[in-house]
Amino acid sequence: MACNETMQFKNADNERTKEVTQIIHTVFDALKVKGYNPVSQMVGYILSGDPTYITNYNNARSIISRVERDEILEEIVKQYLKNL
Repeated sequence: MACNETMQFKNADNERTKEVTQIIHTVFDALKVKGYNPVSQMVGYILSGDPTYITNYNNARSIISRVERDEILEEIVKQYLKNL
């Protein structure tokens, strides 16, 4: 069945946005310190949902599990588009 209406995605509130941004930075830094390519590892995690893409260093794996992958992707896209 075809749907002709556009789905609307609700944005997170400002506090949640700040939390997600901080988590992204924390995980990125942990991956970098451990010698991984942070972009590749985070893309792998976002696409697969497999937490083993994220290092346990500095509790990064536990920290990233506090947010949904769609929240991470939303924040990354917002920041990218803001900088165009």
